[in-house]
Amino acid sequence: MYSKEELKQLNINFWTKFGQFCDVHPELRHKKRKWMLHRTKVKDVAFRFEAGRKNAKVILELGSRNENQRFKAYEFLERYKVIMEEGFEDGLTWEFFHEREDSKKQICRIYTVLEGVDLHRQNQWPEIFSFYIENMAKLEDNFLMIRDLLIEELKSQN
Repeated sequence: MYSKEELKQLNINFWTKFGQFCDVHPELRHKKRKWMLHRTKVKDVAFRFEAGRKNAKVILELGSRNENQRFKAYEFLERYKVIMEEGFEDGLTWEFFHEREDSKKQICRIYTVLEGVDLHRQNQWPEIFSFYIENMAKLEDNFLMIRDLLIEELKSQN
């Protein structure tokens, strides 16, 4: 068992190592910005990496506090499911309702998951890092194909 301080340090080490892994990864080495994350240009739409004791996830999160706005964005993306899931052999997981553990905020999310990995096992970090790079790049690229349409859709709802 880790103490609270040891867990904090483990997380810091994990994300530091991930950054170093990205710096030398052939596909990312020359990119100025590696990940879109919160810079989607769509209010309350963000990408996230998540790692825990049982799995790792690459997530597109719809977090508007306005339930109607959040559901409209989700339904829009669902209409473009074929584009969003392009390159994902097993598709994506579509979650209409999810409550974040850290903030209790209600969100919609679309994600892919790598089962059987544990953040606490440092020997599995390279596998998690490779999963993150491959899948975040695909999810971002797929999202970018329809982002402008989503922006227009959400504008028309206001």
